[in-house]
Amino acid sequence: MALDLVIRGGTLATAERTFRADVGIEGERIAALGEGLSAMRVIDASGKLVLPGGVDSHCHIEQLSSMGVMTADDFYSATVSAAYGGTTTVIPFCAQHRSDDLRKVLADYHERARTKAVIDYGFHLIIANPDGPTLREHLPAAIGSGIRSLKIFMTYERTRLTDEQILDVMAAARRHGALVMVHAENHGVISWLAGRMVKQGNTLPRYHGICHTRGAETEAIQRVVALAELVDCPILIVHVSTGDGIEAIRQARARGLKVFGETCPQYLLLTAKDIDIGMQGAFFCCSPPPRDEQAQEACWRGLKDGTLHVYSSDHAPYGREGKLPKGESTTFKEMANGVPGLELRLPLLYTYGVGAKRISLPEFVNLTATRHAQTYGLYPRKGVIAVGSDADIAIWDPQKSVVVEQTHDRTGYTPYRGRRLQGWPVTVLSRGEMIVEDGKLAAARGRGQFLAREPSEALRPLGRDVPEMAQLKAWETPLQL
Repeated sequence: MALDLVIRGGTLATAERTFRADVGIEGERIAALGEGLSAMRVIDASGKLVLPGGVDSHCHIEQLSSMGVMTADDFYSATVSAAYGGTTTVIPFCAQHRSDDLRKVLADYHERARTKAVIDYGFHLIIANPDGPTLREHLPAAIGSGIRSLKIFMTYERTRLTDEQILDVMAAARRHGALVMVHAENHGVISWLAGRMVKQGNTLPRYHGICHTRGAETEAIQRVVALAELVDCPILIVHVSTGDGIEAIRQARARGLKVFGETCPQYLLLTAKDIDIGMQGAFFCCSPPPRDEQAQEACWRGLKDGTLHVYSSDHAPYGREGKLPKGESTTFKEMANGVPGLELRLPLLYTYGVGAKRISLPEFVNLTATRHAQTYGLYPRKGVIAVGSDADIAIWDPQKSVVVEQTHDRTGYTPYRGRRLQGWPVTVLSRGEMIVEDGKLAAARGRGQFLAREPSEALRPLGRDVPEMAQLKAWETPLQL
């Protein structure tokens, strides 16, 4: 077999095991795994780890927030930052706002990505206007084009859906084959507390965390699980931050429901103390907010036992203009929500997970790449080192130590500044092409490809009804979803 490139002498890791083998690449795909492979071009990976390129299935790129703030990163800067951190596939959000025509929003988002992305990408949809044309025509067409996931919000005034609207969206997703992602927080609790805090003059960033209570997350998760069970719609709860929220997902899964969970670096490594530093705390604010050490440990346990199915960045890059639009007089209600994390997602989990022996290397691969690809309809093309898969590979130096100063995104800060990370991706390939080598970018703007995704097992309904729906069927009057 004529191979274009061989990665020789490294330790490979999949979601199941680690082993020694060479990786043979022909064109854009992995063509062979074995010993003694040869090619005209060889990368010596002796003493290094050869891992699948990361798949980040929750990141906000060149997206207008519900508050009307554009992210600091466009598709070029965000995907460059991702590549430096060992991520080779991203799935950001094409966001519909209240009055938007989904078709126009999607066409615009395609064009933004097409000319800028340096790695491959798919899209999720954010549905904020579930009117008749959206649900009957535009959403099914988008799903048919390979966008197999959508996100709904239970909070934020300009994006939140009522329970009835959530059921409408879930029914459409179930009918046409899409996974529903949910930002689960109780809007009434947050709004009620925030109004009183501002009225009393309590406007510093730390009050953001107080208003987004743990109970707001738990209640919303329990409620949306009940809604999803009613219409037999698989769901994935994004950025889970609390032990009680994780337990609600664990209980739903114990009953056999298709309820998946996700967490992010900020919930493993930051706490409310990081926000409580005056106005500078704005740069640590996200929703849900970081909690405390007990909640951190609950998130680590959730990753270990599988209740938390994937680990994503929730990269939400807002610079100083977004975080403090009115300078020192900005209230917590006026700050853009979110923290950057796309580039550091993998090194952080490697250091504090694998390095601290909280998780194994195969679990690291599973949480950062394989399960994302499987859940969102990209497997086995992405998320695994296997014959026939895309040659998306990150070669890690487990001995490389990096003190975080700045990343390659355009946010201008990182909440992890000053941390010493042990283990770093030194060479990154995307579809067989070297895109990062020895700390230098070698990827052309616009080389990334849109990934039309297939229906995955995760989004398939269970085919079981709550008792009342079963009773309707017994009466031969089934509900028309």
